[in-house]
Amino acid sequence: MCGIAGWIDFAREMSEEGSTVRAMAGTLANRGPDDEAVWTDADAALGHRRLAVIDVDDSTQPMTAEHDGRTLAVLVHNGEVYNYREVRAELTARGHRFRTAGDTEVVLRAYLEWGPECVRRLEGMFAFAVWDPRSRQLLLARDRLGIKPLYYARTAQGLLFGSEPKALLAHPSLECVVDAEGLAELLAYIATPGHAVYRGIRELPAGHTALLREGAGGAVLRESRYWSLPNHAHQDPLERTVETVRGLLQESVSDHLVADVPLCTLLSGGVDSSALAAFAARSGAGRPRTFAVDFEGHTERFRKDFWHEDPDAPYAAEVARHVGTDHEPVVLRTADLADHVVDAAALRAQDLPRPIPDMDRSLYLLLRAVRQRSTVALMGEVADELFGGYQSFRDPTLVDTANFPWVTMGLRVAPHGMSTGLLDPALLRKIDVPGYSAQRWSETVAEVPDVPGESETERVMRRVGHAHLTRWLPLLLARDDRLSMAVGLELRVPYCDHRLVEYVYNIPWAMKTADGREKSVLRSAVADLLPESVTQRRKSPFPITQDPDYGQVLRRRFNAVVTDPASPVRPLLDGPACAELAAEDRPIAVDGWGERRNVEMVLQLDAWLRHYRVRLDL
Repeated sequence: MCGIAGWIDFAREMSEEGSTVRAMAGTLANRGPDDEAVWTDADAALGHRRLAVIDVDDSTQPMTAEHDGRTLAVLVHNGEVYNYREVRAELTARGHRFRTAGDTEVVLRAYLEWGPECVRRLEGMFAFAVWDPRSRQLLLARDRLGIKPLYYARTAQGLLFGSEPKALLAHPSLECVVDAEGLAELLAYIATPGHAVYRGIRELPAGHTALLREGAGGAVLRESRYWSLPNHAHQDPLERTVETVRGLLQESVSDHLVADVPLCTLLSGGVDSSALAAFAARSGAGRPRTFAVDFEGHTERFRKDFWHEDPDAPYAAEVARHVGTDHEPVVLRTADLADHVVDAAALRAQDLPRPIPDMDRSLYLLLRAVRQRSTVALMGEVADELFGGYQSFRDPTLVDTANFPWVTMGLRVAPHGMSTGLLDPALLRKIDVPGYSAQRWSETVAEVPDVPGESETERVMRRVGHAHLTRWLPLLLARDDRLSMAVGLELRVPYCDHRLVEYVYNIPWAMKTADGREKSVLRSAVADLLPESVTQRRKSPFPITQDPDYGQVLRRRFNAVVTDPASPVRPLLDGPACAELAAEDRPIAVDGWGERRNVEMVLQLDAWLRHYRVRLDL
């Protein structure tokens, strides 16, 4: 996995701007700790940071293709192309010759053969940029599901691009500004395709390419969609559907196990990650290594809540014994979660404040521990979005409210959405999270065509599934990518295989809940591989600490922020509500999601405004 950055300018001598692009790429050092390089010509400067996973000794970037001393194209690439051997064979048959053994040169040669259409031939997770000096054009491309990130910002005569917003914000011409729409996007906790919260920065949408050329009136940029979720009637009966899902998932796991470095699987004890561990154990690639996160004393003090019915650790251990893995729990202390360095690292990794930062810190610490043993890890993300595992699929009062189900759930906690309970009511009325998200929901629904013969219930659930895959999933993929890359770990998501996604998305809701429970098809597909206790276990989200000492940590930090006259977040707060809470002599409540989330958001906003020197233009 890697970090990429670049600057194209048709009116500037870019061969003199290598140091600027090197600084942009330098913000991505954690994404690529193994190597760094910059390439320039008169119009372009491309930077790369490398994490070597395949063809470790070669495949350095930026990678050039040359003929008779002339540069044909230059590539910077982030990700993995899992079918690169098949594409390489086809390109070899067409006369291409390769000097490396990895997937990067395959992408470069694929561009030379097929141009921008090459993305249709590539399967995997990727984001790349190709500069073509012959036609003086730049191609940006992103994988179908948007597993790997890519951002850009237009300039007067060109474009900046990078794997993360921080790379663009390192450019001297770009100011760090967030306007009312950006703040609404942030607080609503949705991922509108293309939006990046920061003004002037755009995220290349999943399944898209963008082509930059010089035009008569300045640089011309055109985005093009090459993939989207297909909508059609599902023809297979239940038994064949289960068999197909099993086959597609097993094939995907096999593809994701290819690496020239140590690899492992994250194991929570839920059916999603347990299925990956089981297939990995049956792959013939040796005894797999698995890791699970836990909290010191968590099993002993566990209390059932709305989200968590039981602790993960016993189930993870049971699966490891059942399928045969070398299992290692990563046990976190409250002191680890309260570490200022960890807090800052998780925030900087994501470039934005998030409403559940304790989960982010837990995941960061897990991934950091995993990185000491492995360079690549498989993760069970995306199964819930595909198979309907969340409460936001199953609660009928959430799925048809003219808004995103998870936003509606948050609006039940607070009138302006989850984590906003301590923010200034006047500010929240201006930002209008309910109205903003409702408008975005309307746009989302408009993307989903009616399928002939579908019932009204199936039509509603198709829209809900589409929304989760296009407006919720990107938030999770961004979190997973940034936190894993912050520690130099490549995280792979086999459930994101586009063939599996295309098939499962169109399975009707009645079949996905055939036994009256969530994820019926998936549980049936792997029932013979896992303990019954796991296949019958209720969905349990990523765990959170229930240690009251964590509430004391939140109390100290909250009081420090709201009593600091220099705190940049104070103008955004509900002063009386914050003063009332600060006056209470007790830990912040760690049970439930109300007070805990409100306090965490205040702390996140304060740290973000300080570190990024954000200018709010509201």
